[in-house]
Amino acid sequence: MLQIKQIYKEYKTGNLVQKALDGVSLNLRDNEFVAILGPSGSGKTTLLNIIGGLDRYDSGDLIINGISTKKYKDRDWDSYRNHTIGFVFQSYNLIPHQTVLSNVELALTISGVSTAERKKRAQKALEQVGLGQQLHKKPNQMSGGQMQRVAIARALVNDPEILLADEPTGALDSETIVQVMELLKQVARDRLVVMVTHNPELAEAYATRIVNLKDGKIRSDSCPFEIEESSLGSPVHKSMGRTSMSFLTALSLSFQNLGTKKARTLLTSFAGSIGIIGIALILSLSNGVNAYIKSIEEDTLSEYPLQIQSTAMNLSSMMFDPGSARVEGDSGEIGVTRVLASMFSTVDSNDLEALKLYFDSGESGIENYAKAVEYTYDVDPQIYRLDGNHIRQVNPDGSFSALGIGSGSDSFMSSFMSTDVFYQMPENTDLFQEQYEIKAGRWPEKYNECVVVLTSGGSVSDFLLYTLGLRDADELDAMISQFLSEEKVEVPADIRPYGYDEMIGIAFKLVNAADYYEYDADYDLWRDKSDDEAYMRELVAEGEDITVVGVVQPSDDAVAAMLSPGIAYPAALTEHVMEQAASSQIVLEQLADPGTNVLTGNSFGDEEGESGFQLESLFTVDEEALGRAFGLYQSAFEIDLSDSFHMEDGVLDLADMLDSDQMALELPELPKLSMGDIVGSLNLKVSSKGIHQLTNDLFDGYQEYASAHPEADYSKLNEYFLEYLQTPQGQQRIQESIRDIISSGGGLQPDTSVSGGNAGGGAFQEEMREEFRDLEKDSP
Repeated sequence: MLQIKQIYKEYKTGNLVQKALDGVSLNLRDNEFVAILGPSGSGKTTLLNIIGGLDRYDSGDLIINGISTKKYKDRDWDSYRNHTIGFVFQSYNLIPHQTVLSNVELALTISGVSTAERKKRAQKALEQVGLGQQLHKKPNQMSGGQMQRVAIARALVNDPEILLADEPTGALDSETIVQVMELLKQVARDRLVVMVTHNPELAEAYATRIVNLKDGKIRSDSCPFEIEESSLGSPVHKSMGRTSMSFLTALSLSFQNLGTKKARTLLTSFAGSIGIIGIALILSLSNGVNAYIKSIEEDTLSEYPLQIQSTAMNLSSMMFDPGSARVEGDSGEIGVTRVLASMFSTVDSNDLEALKLYFDSGESGIENYAKAVEYTYDVDPQIYRLDGNHIRQVNPDGSFSALGIGSGSDSFMSSFMSTDVFYQMPENTDLFQEQYEIKAGRWPEKYNECVVVLTSGGSVSDFLLYTLGLRDADELDAMISQFLSEEKVEVPADIRPYGYDEMIGIAFKLVNAADYYEYDADYDLWRDKSDDEAYMRELVAEGEDITVVGVVQPSDDAVAAMLSPGIAYPAALTEHVMEQAASSQIVLEQLADPGTNVLTGNSFGDEEGESGFQLESLFTVDEEALGRAFGLYQSAFEIDLSDSFHMEDGVLDLADMLDSDQMALELPELPKLSMGDIVGSLNLKVSSKGIHQLTNDLFDGYQEYASAHPEADYSKLNEYFLEYLQTPQGQQRIQESIRDIISSGGGLQPDTSVSGGNAGGGAFQEEMREEFRDLEKDSP
């Protein structure tokens, strides 16, 4: 039983609203032949489509055997149409390239019925409509009446409860109309048949019930069916089954359809291929361009990564509007532009230790935005090269320190220029290895291995040849010396190409920087031994080997190569150097007592408080020993200064009187200075007060000399002080100092034990040596 309850249906086109069904209610029996009549636009076809599930109603309900369709979804409507409804269309809707049997089987195929069962039931349905002998004909080989009977057989093959016919006789002649109507009347004996027609004569002759529609409403019903609602109960919602078709069946139908129209299939495939290929090309080009841009971005950012340093400054503050940072003066006054104040006010310090802990904790999420996070440390591996019995430090390099360039210099120029060819590679090798082609050997795998990086053209600098030892380093030193002397520099003319095998296997020596210092048990201090040639030679010889294991060159497709030309070592070497330093004895002692300088024994605060050069820091004097060594003679105040000095070819001989090794005095952290070299062969007897006055005068003069000669700083005191004494200024200072001492009664007296006032040899020299030996024993 089919119930149509208050069905409304509207069609909207913009602002136009067309009512197709306006509150239609109709009860249909399980087996009757219902003809729906009405003019065009009355809603006949709309009502038929709603009954068949081909269209959806706006409101109301369609109830089939007590099952409500109000909450039906698409799959429920599919099941309803497949199991409950059979359709007969005015235009037949047969598939022309398939046989009559295949057309009838199609309804069963969608329902998932097996092949044998489909064929059996299709043949039976065709026999019912009188076409049992024409199973293998195609639709275009049949008349209109025969095709309509095929459509009726297709509608009946699934044994539906309701058969819907939309103008089934509209395209037939009068004789065929009678045949089709008789067939429908016969079908209506055991099921519900609903037919939409414009022909009232056919309806009167064959239908058992006629319903007239007009303007979307039922105007008349020849045999209404009234139902007691209370006896039926409330309608329920449930599915009427499921539709199913196996994958193999669907695939078979697809290939069958493709094979029936080969030319159309080929053209469709060709057209589709053009579209697919075009889309594929566009996508490939887009992906390729995006990948290329991404690789350029990665290479560029790898070469110029974002860097966070301990001190930061806003460089944009240097490009400010001068008027915004100017202190204007009054009339007649000069204003001041705050350039430095604006620049340095933006300087800030970063807590890199806290930042590293934050990154390592995994809470920052920076891994989602950065390919790698690298940390660098202010650590320079101390690398040397052995040239026979000679050693040469190649990292940090000091070849050009005399020119104010390089790691060993504190000049302003060296902060912008570096001659170091060694540098650390990034720890993440994925950042750069794909950019390079291995010309020989391999990439470093251990901390004590390195690789020579060539330029994009496959060359190295000639300076790198001296670092590698492929050319004699004395040749480089000679060129630098000639340049400093403002001589014509003789450049080598025998530069030649080198093979990869000449670089593979070259070894350097790694020295622990802490080993430069040796513990002095007598003074409980650490002594810097880096100036001791023999010590350094032995230290370098025992150092670890750093070996060149590969030669690499930027590949042709590398947009921005990350590594610089030179010698690159892995980050593991830096970690190894730091581990060595952390475990060294001098570092452990310094960390144990951070307030005391282990090199001097003084506290860091006291050292910072000292300023200028204090002569008293050079030595201490035992007054009693000096009293024994020198006597004060008041009787002689006039001396022949020309006889008081031992001169040879105009050069002052200050080292003849005393053994310089017996009177070696040490400056804190400065070279040794011999007192014998200062006093020289003066044929004088001097009191301790006179010694102090004489040395003070001499060092005052040296300070004036050093101010005009910057190279004569206190780190080279031993060399330049003696040079100063030989200058006219130094000799004049000695003569003036002696006159001042004599005139002030400072205790200068010529030694009368030697004849002629000669300044060399005699008992006085021997007495002086003995007294100074006693002085050295008594005075530290």
